[in-house]
Amino acid sequence: MANKVVKFGGSSLADAAQFRKVAAIIHAEDARRYVVPSAPGKRNSADTKVTDMLYACHELAQKGQDFSQDLNRIHSRYQGIIDDLRLALSLDDAFARIAADLKQGASRDYAASRGEYLNGMLLANYLGYAFLDAAEVIRFDQNGAFQLDETIALLRQRLSGMDRVVLPGFYGATADGHVRTFSRGGSDVTGSILARAVKADIYENWTDVSGFLIADPRVVSDPKVISTITYEELRELSYMGATVLHEDAIFPVRTAGIPINIRNTNCPDAPGTMIVSDDNDEVSGYTITGIAGKKGFCAINMQKAMMNSELGFCRKVLGVLEDNGVNFEHMPSGIDTVSVILPKEEYEQKEEAIMESLKRLLEPDKIEVDRDMALVTVVGKGMRSVSGIAATFFSSLGAADVNIKMIDMGSNEVNCTIGVKNEDFEKAIRALYYALVEPERAGAQSGGSEYDRPENDK
Repeated sequence: MANKVVKFGGSSLADAAQFRKVAAIIHAEDARRYVVPSAPGKRNSADTKVTDMLYACHELAQKGQDFSQDLNRIHSRYQGIIDDLRLALSLDDAFARIAADLKQGASRDYAASRGEYLNGMLLANYLGYAFLDAAEVIRFDQNGAFQLDETIALLRQRLSGMDRVVLPGFYGATADGHVRTFSRGGSDVTGSILARAVKADIYENWTDVSGFLIADPRVVSDPKVISTITYEELRELSYMGATVLHEDAIFPVRTAGIPINIRNTNCPDAPGTMIVSDDNDEVSGYTITGIAGKKGFCAINMQKAMMNSELGFCRKVLGVLEDNGVNFEHMPSGIDTVSVILPKEEYEQKEEAIMESLKRLLEPDKIEVDRDMALVTVVGKGMRSVSGIAATFFSSLGAADVNIKMIDMGSNEVNCTIGVKNEDFEKAIRALYYALVEPERAGAQSGGSEYDRPENDK
């Protein structure tokens, strides 16, 4: 029997109307046997996500203040869905237990997880599926680290003999029952873990966009949807800020070779985007797969005569960062120069210690810090086989009057990252998009559109 794991984000389960859409999608294919729901998201732009409401309850509880009205509003939110769907279901006992747990000092993770827990029970009742509490099968250690092997074993044991199951996303628990959560968007991870455990044929991730967009629509107006992307390409883009899929969700299915299909709950006939294994020969139709980036970086630029002949120079640089607990992003170098690109906020918290150590250990002729840098990454395996791509890349930035501060191209030729001024960030993305994807729109004015995280999970 074919197996599909289907995950629905918060926007897909925001109200009863969305629940009906979700049920129609699930019942349309018999293979959709395993369902992972998020907590209800925003019903409109002025609305508040259930998870954020639960965080507020926890904060009040920690201060010893009354949170009953806030919790009642959450209860009413779920009750409205139940009433609209005409379900014979009561969540009164569950809410009474949550209230008692919060009064007794339950953790922030516990509070946040209740949105998925309650929504999982509601959806299971509506679908006629079995409900499996993620706290029983998604395992974390005492330090909060996710335990993949133990989780897979637990899932396979519990799911044996169960035909159709709803497993809430975002959370799990330690062996002694303390609830822990993944980071925001973690329901994506739960779906991926479940897909691996049941050896799914495909993992469908249903959201509110019709696939993976080549660029952020807040920056580029009406960007194209990419039809096919590899795990490797997605990993690169997720790391640099692309938000369709939680970056940690890739790993459980990548090793098992399970494809991910990004679909739109509100447009179920759209094929969406297929995320496939790295050796897949399918092409997207464009030279590049996506453009993403982040602001808020700085560069430590060091210069020293005969640096290239000084053994261990770069090792000492990285050792200083390691000693201070600071991650670096890129490390471009020349014969007598080397730079490290790192998050500005992390650097400034340890600036004095880092600079003192670098000067003492390396004795550079010159050292300076550029505090105004954003990173933009262009990703696409199609760049390997297209001649002149670099010329197009850089000429488009020059025409847009964007000064390039740093260039770093991966040896796999799948990604190229540049550093630009923070103020040039959006301009650089638009210039690259129009040059590489839609040159016919190169003169278009792009204001973009409002863009909340497509998943709207949290």
